[in-house]
Amino acid sequence: MRFKSEGWAKLIALYAGLVFGIYWIPLRALESAGISGLWSIVALNALPAALIVPVVLYRWRRFVFAPPRFYLSGVLLGATFFMYAASFLYTDVVRAILLFYMTPIWGFLLARLVIGDPITPVRWLSIAFGAFGLLVIFGADAGIPWPRNIGDWMALISGMTWAIVSLMLLTDRRTHPLDHALSFFLWATLLAGLAAWWRTQTGTMPAADWSAIVETLPWLVPVAALVVLPGGLATVYSPTKLNPGVVGLLFMSEISVAAITAALLSGEPFGLRELIGVLAISLAGLLEPLVGLIWRKPKAV
Repeated sequence: MRFKSEGWAKLIALYAGLVFGIYWIPLRALESAGISGLWSIVALNALPAALIVPVVLYRWRRFVFAPPRFYLSGVLLGATFFMYAASFLYTDVVRAILLFYMTPIWGFLLARLVIGDPITPVRWLSIAFGAFGLLVIFGADAGIPWPRNIGDWMALISGMTWAIVSLMLLTDRRTHPLDHALSFFLWATLLAGLAAWWRTQTGTMPAADWSAIVETLPWLVPVAALVVLPGGLATVYSPTKLNPGVVGLLFMSEISVAAITAALLSGEPFGLRELIGVLAISLAGLLEPLVGLIWRKPKAV
């Protein structure tokens, strides 16, 4: 039964990576429609948050009487997603992805230190495949991606906080995964909204064009309901069942999907180097689930 639970969680984590591999498409579409900067992040998260409000109201007791740990994990979830999405606005996409996807390293080390979860040879091999794929796709000639600006730091810190909050979700046996997912959307929207409002008030970013937002609703609502909402639910569910490092590796499927869709839809190059990198990253995410499926222990008779 444990294998079935973890097996489904790994498939769900892969699905979450696939969904957020195309997350850039509606973000760029919103920018093209005149919704710039952080406001595009707010718009894309506010709609899923609005759609789940009835569920939150139905489960209000779980939120009102939740332990402090629930609120802390919710804030960390929202802050992690906001920082990761915003890092693309303040640094190169390559650097943001490289720095964030150091997550499996933080996750495996943290799980080892806190709950004694071993870093198996298969996990070390997965980390190696993932690192190799990243270097192949983005080029190793740029040097070590050490943080050099605010966007770099946001990407690096969001990867660290994601490892922490993943472990918090894994070890929280009192809270239903659905409540964590609801909290995730609410906090992500609130924090992004506060940041966008502050930058607007300080004159460092133009105010939101509400007429442009209204014009995007015919396609934005279906995208929010059918893509972003289930992707967010999957993103939060998988860490409640899996080692944080495993979650980070499985989410690496996001990079493969992003590379392929960017090549197909935005004309970005996709040659032999990109193909090798995508295959290596995909193998990093699939290696442990495949090994667990092939070499799982037989049931006792």
